[in-house]
Amino acid sequence: MPTVSERVVLLPGDGIGPEVAEQARLALEVLAPEVALDERLIGAAAIRATGSPLPQETIDACLSAVAVLKGPVGDPEFEAAEVRPEQGLLALRAALDTYANLRPAVLGEVDVLIVRELVGGLYFGARGVRDDGTVFDTCEYHPRQVERLARWGFRLAESRRGLLTSVDKANVLETSRMWRRVVDEIAPEFPEVQVEHMLVDNAAMQLATTPQQFDVIVTENMFGDILSDLAAAVTGGLGMAPSASLSDGGPGLFEPVHGSAPDIAGRGVANPVAMLRSTALLLEHGLARTEEAEALNRAIEAAIVSSPTIDLGGTASTSDFGAAVREQLAVDGVASSSYGGS
Repeated sequence: MPTVSERVVLLPGDGIGPEVAEQARLALEVLAPEVALDERLIGAAAIRATGSPLPQETIDACLSAVAVLKGPVGDPEFEAAEVRPEQGLLALRAALDTYANLRPAVLGEVDVLIVRELVGGLYFGARGVRDDGTVFDTCEYHPRQVERLARWGFRLAESRRGLLTSVDKANVLETSRMWRRVVDEIAPEFPEVQVEHMLVDNAAMQLATTPQQFDVIVTENMFGDILSDLAAAVTGGLGMAPSASLSDGGPGLFEPVHGSAPDIAGRGVANPVAMLRSTALLLEHGLARTEEAEALNRAIEAAIVSSPTIDLGGTASTSDFGAAVREQLAVDGVASSSYGGS
């Protein structure tokens, strides 16, 4: 049985997930052939097989792996059901405590890295319905949750261009006022990093109009959810956007941002860019293979030009695009001698 250092759990997911996950698998076989991929169920596929969107077997496998590579989850069949595929994703993030969500958005002179808190705030707070029909969702944060995320933001800004923008709503929310205070308390530990605070509504406007001004943005869960999708739209759309969700010492979770796109599932036309870029993040942050990650990103960019998928104005199928990526890796001298076609 492979050791933890050799094993990555692959969760293909739903809809187009298995199709784009296959291209990720093939890329990893080229770039890290000694890494064992352990395929498990999540989402609608897991509900159908086990009744749960996140079976205990999947949790156990993920906790004992070095990293987790996940495709999108979701299926219209379960949209109004009590048990939904998306519940498996939230439960997985909580089980792995992957609190630091990295969402890069790069296009030309725009190079923004959004660091989103992922396991706290409004999405994880108390919720319910009162007797009078009032519905509530609670946003709660402990200073320690803010501190550990802010340190990720500072370290990443320190390794990039040295600018950290902390986004909040401190003019209205008590949680945001605490957030801003904690960021200011940590800032002196990173004297090389310039810190600015920005209200979330202004940050959204600035991202939409002059995104090149940003380096690293650090923010809470819901604000990060919204701003990262906006940044993705500015730099090519959700179909191109990857993410990495990291913890302190445990396995990271690497996944595309887009949904399962059931309307095109099984047609072989899905764009695998986001899944492949997530694989590059896995190579960098999960396996500490920076050179392989950079090679994969270069190959993806080359394939976007040479073999664009339908959504990018071309005619390439999902497998055509993946083959173009692997061919570029071979041209660059990165691919192993065992490389084959699509």
